[in-house]
Amino acid sequence: MFADRAKVYVRSGKGGDGHVSFRREKYVPNGGPDGGDGGHGGDVIFEVDEGLNTLIDFRHIRKYKAEDGQEGGKKNCRGKDGNDIIIKVPEGTVIKEAESGQVITDMSGENKRVILLKGGKGGNGNQHYATSTMQAPKYAQPGQPAQELELLLELKVIADVGLVGFPNVGKSTFLSRVTNAKPKIANYHFTTLNPNLGVVDLDGTKGFVIADIPGLIEGASEGVGLGYEFLRHIERTKVIIHIVDAAGTEGRDPIEDIYAINKELEAYNPDIAKRPQVIAANKIDAMYTDEEGKNAVEAIKAEFEPKGIEVYPISAVSGEGLKALLYKVNEMLENIGEEPTVFEQEYFPEQKKGYSDEPYTVEYDEEEDEYVVEGPRIEKMLGYTNLESEKGFTFFQNFLKDTGILDELEALGIQEGDTVRMYGLSFDYYK
Repeated sequence: MFADRAKVYVRSGKGGDGHVSFRREKYVPNGGPDGGDGGHGGDVIFEVDEGLNTLIDFRHIRKYKAEDGQEGGKKNCRGKDGNDIIIKVPEGTVIKEAESGQVITDMSGENKRVILLKGGKGGNGNQHYATSTMQAPKYAQPGQPAQELELLLELKVIADVGLVGFPNVGKSTFLSRVTNAKPKIANYHFTTLNPNLGVVDLDGTKGFVIADIPGLIEGASEGVGLGYEFLRHIERTKVIIHIVDAAGTEGRDPIEDIYAINKELEAYNPDIAKRPQVIAANKIDAMYTDEEGKNAVEAIKAEFEPKGIEVYPISAVSGEGLKALLYKVNEMLENIGEEPTVFEQEYFPEQKKGYSDEPYTVEYDEEEDEYVVEGPRIEKMLGYTNLESEKGFTFFQNFLKDTGILDELEALGIQEGDTVRMYGLSFDYYK
């Protein structure tokens, strides 16, 4: 089975929390803080695997999680870092944020390895927060949270040249004749359900990669049939070979077919429709010539060559005309000379901006009958918040609520009218 789309959930590892502990040794009755730092959480990493050509594995496993970092320990022991998770994908996989559909990264060209989500940093142990005025800090920094994303993976075949055309016009036969590809060939509509890739070797050239894009039908750009699912594979191609059945073996009009396919390309992505195109008028070995010596190839040339699209009569079965067509395509590629399309990043999964993740403590001081909130996080917040202004005070109240400080005060049994002290500032508590 060929699979070119998949939806997965990924999560990096959470950073381990810093530890709160104090030295307890013989003859050292009041040892200082010795809480160790937490370990870093594991990263989510995507890597290109040259041996893969489908996303079929993602049909069976949809959740990928890196390991969390361990908590710090006593005696300055640092927690162990969490293991990364490495996810292998075929070259040409575009990774998007599932909800918005925006591109995060394109695993193509030089882009072989990407750290998609960083694991959370481990928190500092309480040893880092000892100062001349606070020699026994009872708080440590929590580890940074994990990051998570729903991803949409799309495989867009990397090829220089794309073959397009209605089913049964001879694309698979053409590909098997001019490349090392061995597609299954049979007389069925939609014979090809996945893009077959092949390398064309031409004397005196470096050759090129060609892809047989599955047969399109009218309405494909609107999701009719299977066409829409595979139109995305044409997005990277530089040149399009448009194969038509010049003999009309199925009673179709080749000129109408060309217009119909180009209309679908235009509807799906106007940029693709503008790419250089050459028409391969296939099945000339079975073509009818009238009494005046005219045939379908002449009609196709008369229609499209004035528009700048060259027409090459070929027979994929006998091989007639193939060499001239391939050298023409190679010349077109050399004139373009640009790198394959690589999709630019649109979505940046860095952590959302939020409050500082520095530690804090919430305690009840029985002697003073006050609730005491302290720690670097509180100190920083008070340092840049103007409590004199209404907006500043509202912001500070939201900070207390969002960080869970109000919940912790209530858990300690605070009542309306009780006093809360924060670094020399005292507040009366009201809900």
